[in-house]
Amino acid sequence: MGINFHEVRAQSALNHVAGSRYGFSWTVNPFRGCSHACAYCLVGETPILMADGTTRPLAELAVGDRIYGTVRRGSYRRYEVTEVKAHWETRKEAYRVALKDGTELVASGDHRFLTDRGWKYVTGAEQGSGQRPFLTLDNKMLGLGSFGPSLKATEEYRHGYLCGMIRGDGHGSYSYVRRGGGRCDHHRFRLALADQEAMDRARGYLAVSGVPTREFQFLQGSDRHRPMRAIRTSSKDGVDRVRSLIRWPRSPDPEWTRGFLAVIFDAEGSRNESLRVCNKDEAIIERTAASIRSLGFDVRIEKPNSCGARNVRLLGGLRQQMRLFQHIDPAISRKRSINGIAIKSDAKLRIAEIEPLGRQIDMYDITTETGDFIADGVVSHNCFARRTHTYLDMGAGRDFEREIVVKVNVPELLRAELRRPSWKRELVALGTNTDPYQWVESRYRMMPEILAALEEAQTPVSVLTKSPLVLRDIEIYERMAKKLPVSVNLSVPTLDEEAWRATEPHTPSPAARLDAVAELRSRGIDSGVLIAPLMPGINDDPAQVQPILERAKEAGATFLGGVALHLRGEVKDVFFAWLEAKRPDLLPRYEALYSDRAYMRPEQRKHATRALKPWGRSRVRRSPANGSKPKPSAKSTPRAGGTVGGTIPEEALATGRDGGSPAVTGPARQQALF
Repeated sequence: MGINFHEVRAQSALNHVAGSRYGFSWTVNPFRGCSHACAYCLVGETPILMADGTTRPLAELAVGDRIYGTVRRGSYRRYEVTEVKAHWETRKEAYRVALKDGTELVASGDHRFLTDRGWKYVTGAEQGSGQRPFLTLDNKMLGLGSFGPSLKATEEYRHGYLCGMIRGDGHGSYSYVRRGGGRCDHHRFRLALADQEAMDRARGYLAVSGVPTREFQFLQGSDRHRPMRAIRTSSKDGVDRVRSLIRWPRSPDPEWTRGFLAVIFDAEGSRNESLRVCNKDEAIIERTAASIRSLGFDVRIEKPNSCGARNVRLLGGLRQQMRLFQHIDPAISRKRSINGIAIKSDAKLRIAEIEPLGRQIDMYDITTETGDFIADGVVSHNCFARRTHTYLDMGAGRDFEREIVVKVNVPELLRAELRRPSWKRELVALGTNTDPYQWVESRYRMMPEILAALEEAQTPVSVLTKSPLVLRDIEIYERMAKKLPVSVNLSVPTLDEEAWRATEPHTPSPAARLDAVAELRSRGIDSGVLIAPLMPGINDDPAQVQPILERAKEAGATFLGGVALHLRGEVKDVFFAWLEAKRPDLLPRYEALYSDRAYMRPEQRKHATRALKPWGRSRVRRSPANGSKPKPSAKSTPRAGGTVGGTIPEEALATGRDGGSPAVTGPARQQALF
């Protein structure tokens, strides 16, 4: 299968969990890495939007670079500066995705983009093992579309920039007549600016043009104004060269025009909802408008304001602003910032074509703090968990999904750690990060030894899994349950087959999991069902959750627990995108619940889990020592849930860390779930 299992010797087995919400403080995780991990990647030439408003090829990014991602605030997803946390290379089959506005992206089939219907993979299937949300010609991507390539500064561009800068803010030579007669000329050039970025650019361009300058503090800052730095030269040759640089060209070269517009925006430009250049000089206004039009953009010259100044306003919204910035490249990055601006655009970003290129090519991907980034003007997903593999000196790319670490000495380490005098025989939970009964456990068979160590140390244990493979060790659990608090719990988020295949395509069926609960209970082992997450207005209505209630009751489940939906990081974005596409009627409700927090407030969580209240409050019964099947309490009314209105994104269902299952405790701590 192309997967390597690294049999390593770990330094410890017991992991301490500080401040756990679910009533346990210790976990054991025999595996690290995931063979089912998504591989997101784009071709190296893909332009990525940097925090300063420029773009850089994906292949040239480095850890620590600041770029744009997105976050959800209130009703809108907004642009947000984020940091590159990991960067890696891989090799994948390539697909070309073309949009109506001409934007073209080359990506792997596993890459995801944000569309008007949520996150979509480039390729997928409507049924079978490859079932997942995928791009179709009906989808429209979110973003601004391609801004065009970043253009380098030519000699004519530098001349245009200096012409506008020096004419606007420079001070030149002066002369006077001596008392005794005769003329005295002082050759001096000075340029003072408050923005260091524009100062550095002007000084660099002057140096390239043969005019070295000296920088000095021109004005100290105060409560009323910002500090200013200045550059100057007193060389006659230097001043003469400056005079030649600021001559108006008779027929401006397009490159000169780009440089001139860049400095005009640096000096006189501003932007909020629109971009404008304000000036009282009619010649400047007319030249600015003509220059912008010559680059293919539309502008409007407005009437004079109360101060007698006029505005040249760029038409076309944020998309045209970003395209103009790519053309002219202003120096002052704060004026180019789109931080906090909502992602709204009239760009024609509907999918026009998806074409397999029929070959593998080198591709790249990154991890960011926001979980996404802006690739050629559209919102692109990245892998939020891969950077953890770098802690093991492995790559965050294919290593994460193809290099699985198996801690083969966990059983012996655990036995030694449990023998320490300091061990207090606290509850140990398995299945909090990765499923301890994933398919490879059938090869390594570590769980029997782990359970034997816990039994020897008389340590309570709680297991959460999605696999009936747990029944392989049923005799061990049966023996432990006669003398220790033991619970073996199975996660069953829904009984709806369509939803299950869409959200957990590589897991055993929910029906098989409930059959496992019944078998465990027949052996006198506490076994319950965890429903997670419970989502207001989606699967928390008691009338909707009755099917799992009945099946759990038939299985004789000791208890049924539930976890109210919590939305952290990228999971929040994924879930809200699903709401926008499938349940827009619920958006105001969820914005009120989660706008500024990851968890619902206590009273809201209580309402979301109301369907489980009768079961959760029922008296917890210990498993009989003789192994006979206990009868469910007459007061027990288990509740559970399914989905309505479309398939819930799998990210919103996987509430555990590192993509694993949500944690759960034994029956004695089930009230903590509520």
